[in-house]
Order: sequence, then structure tokens, then C-alpha cells
Amino acid sequence: MSGSPISYVLLTGATGFIGAHVLDGLLHRGLKVRIAVRSLHKARALKSARPEHAHMLDVIQVDDYSTATSFTEAVKDVEGIVHVASPLSYDIKDNEEDMILPAINGTKSILQAALRSPLIQRVVITSSFAAVIDIDRKGPPYFTYTSTDWNPLTYDQAADNNSSAVVAYRGSKKFAELAAWEFMEQEKPRFDLVTLCPPMVFGPFVHPVERLEDLSDSISKLWEIVDGGELPVARVPFWVDVRDLAHAHVEALLRSQLRSKRYTIASPDRFSYQKASSIILDSFDWAKNRVLTQTLHQDIDESYGLDGEEAADELGLSYHSFQQSVVDLVAQAVQMESDLRAKSTSSQSWGCRAQSPSKCLPSINGQS
Repeated sequence: MSGSPISYVLLTGATGFIGAHVLDGLLHRGLKVRIAVRSLHKARALKSARPEHAHMLDVIQVDDYSTATSFTEAVKDVEGIVHVASPLSYDIKDNEEDMILPAINGTKSILQAALRSPLIQRVVITSSFAAVIDIDRKGPPYFTYTSTDWNPLTYDQAADNNSSAVVAYRGSKKFAELAAWEFMEQEKPRFDLVTLCPPMVFGPFVHPVERLEDLSDSISKLWEIVDGGELPVARVPFWVDVRDLAHAHVEALLRSQLRSKRYTIASPDRFSYQKASSIILDSFDWAKNRVLTQTLHQDIDESYGLDGEEAADELGLSYHSFQQSVVDLVAQAVQMESDLRAKSTSSQSWGCRAQSPSKCLPSINGQS
């Protein structure tokens, strides 16, 4: 990366779990940010929650990320791009059309737009550990995944509708990231590229959430435990706090000494959902009457590792502990639940006052 320091950034995915934290990190570093969104409603909520930074934040609507000209207007005047947005829904009908191609074409679209803009110095793309892991590789002997590893899944395997949506997701992350690196090799643009490959992401949320049911897939699993559910099954033992991941995005954008880098991002503190359950029970008095007492024991897989040290050293990361990540999220979610319940009760009371008084009498012994 060369030229003057980056001061104006395009960010996709800003209304999501990871992207909103990245947005805050950019704003707190004094950068002006343009967010590309599909939903103006969510964008307004995001912006209104940050009044002190409203003058540094502008919004552009992009209805379809996957066309060749999707980001033509969005990249004007910006010097850097952070592309966080990616399709993530396991409720799909066609693996290729609904998951894989949108991810690939969205990545290509933003890179093509960057190629046409003379100001762009660096593009940072959120990939995933799903683009790294070989699910058939088992220890012993012990091994450690690094940024040089790639998921061996073939395109045909991922696109096959007999494959699960999880397989399609792994394929979408791999082939979208590969498309980015192939673009860099073929086009040799003036800007450089950094990709980040995180595993599970936990921690508090700062994006617009109207209902707890709208929490992201990763943190909704922790809420299931809070809500008395059975323990989910962890596919991998690796994770990162969303605040550390957001910090990594900001540093990956701004550190001029980086050149065409790929990072795996992972806390050294492994997790299981049983470990999360124990943390919740030990940290909150109310949990003993709400969280299911678990009889199932979950072993934490220690047969292989994931390198998070290179990213920590080169991006200046200091990883949160799993306990802090879980406690911060649960405290926030429970407070939100309480606020929503109070709001609902207040609305019901107001609705009752607006009706006939005879319909508002309290129930006594099951009768009114």
C-alpha cells in the first residue's frame, strides 16, 4: 500500500454482527466511512445510535451486490474498502445459486469497482476458517492450521444439492476468497489485498437488533443455553471475540507495511458450549433457575490447532478470554430481554387504558 494515509473507507456488512464492530473501530480511528447496505431501515438505526459520529458516516444503498456494476458509485472518493458482507443462510434451495455464486460475484464486483477507482489503496475481505479447514483431516499427530492451508472441498462437491447447506457455506467462503486472490494475480491492481479467516465469533453486539431471535447464528447458540436449551454441538473448538476481529480488520486496512496477506484469527482459549454453560451458571445468580443443568459432557478437541499468533503479532491483537466474551454478551442480551419485556408490558397497559375499562380488570383465581 502506498500513497497518503487512508481517511475515507467503504464498508459492506455494517448492519451485521461483525460489520457494526468494524464500523465503530473505523470511526474511533477518525476515519470517514461510507456503508453500502441493502436495508436503509437498518442503516438509519445504525447511524442514529452513533450521533457523535453522524457527520463521519454516510450511506449508499446497493440492492444487489453480485452485478458487475454494483459498487461503481459506492467506491467513488474512498481510499480503502472493508468487505464484510457475505450471504449466510442455511435455508437455501440451491447451493450454487443461493449461496456460492452470490458470495463469489459479490467479491468480484467490489474488486472490479476498486480496479476502476484510482484512489483505492487496500481492500480487506472477511473470509472464514471454513475456507481453511479440511474436515476429514484428523490427528494424531497434532497439527496446526495456518493461513497457508485451504479447504480441499471441490466446487462440484459444494454446488451439489445433495450436499448440506453447511458444505455449501464452506464452499462459498473458499471460492469467494479464491476469486479474490485470482483477481489480484490476473489484474495486478495498484491496491493490495488482505483477507481474514476467523472461526466462530462471539461477544457483545452493537448492530441493530429488534428481537433476540435476530441475533447472529453464532451468538444465538449461546442464547439457546441461557434460554434453557440443550447444549449445541461445536463443529470446531476455535473462536474469536468480535471486538478482536473488528480490531484486526481496522489494523489490516491501515498498517501500510502489510502486503497481500492472509491471516487466520483465533483466540488461544478454546471453547465448548458446556464451557459456556458453566461460565453462565457461575457468573449470574439468575442462571441457576433458568439454564438447564447439563448432564452431557463435551470434550474440547485438543488434537489440532489454529494459528492466531501471526495475526496477533502483526496486527497488534490482544485476545479476550472466552469467559469475558460470554459474560459480556449474556449480560447485554438479558438486559435487552428485560427492556423488551418492560416495553411490551407498557404497550399492553396503554392499550388497555385505551379500551373499555371493564376489559382491563385483573384476573382473580382464573376469572375476570
